[in-house]
Amino acid sequence: MIAVGEKLPTEGLKTMGADGPEAVDMASKLAGKKVVIFSVPGAFTPTCSAKHLPGFVDKIDEIKAKGVDEVMCLAVNDAFVMGAWGKDQNVGDNVTMLADGSAAYTKALGLSLDLEAAGLGTRGQRFAIIADDGVVTHLAIEEPGAFEVSSAEAIIKAL
Repeated sequence: MIAVGEKLPTEGLKTMGADGPEAVDMASKLAGKKVVIFSVPGAFTPTCSAKHLPGFVDKIDEIKAKGVDEVMCLAVNDAFVMGAWGKDQNVGDNVTMLADGSAAYTKALGLSLDLEAAGLGTRGQRFAIIADDGVVTHLAIEEPGAFEVSSAEAIIKAL
């Protein structure tokens, strides 16, 4: 599992572009910047849609005032789903919606979650990372079913 002081992986993510899914150049997104990446088990799911993503959208000014260059939402969903969810949640340019369709990025972090018994396949755990220049400076992983340490409010306190 990724730990504080380690570099984030830079390959395997997509976002929804004007003409369809596009590869994300994470190396450029991370280089010389402070970012927050938060992960949700799935787009359009109850806690993710009612609390997690909306919290970051609502608190974006407060987060950026703490020196954060970009906030990104990661989920093991395809770029089409992440794009549609971003539109549904009115994220605009406030949160970058990152699609990890095959869970490769989440697995590289060591933060995948087996939800096959629930019919959801492999997903990502609920977590949040603060990184400076691609290096993890804060890692908050939720206990199963919890929503506390990875919320926008908790990340603002950690910044």
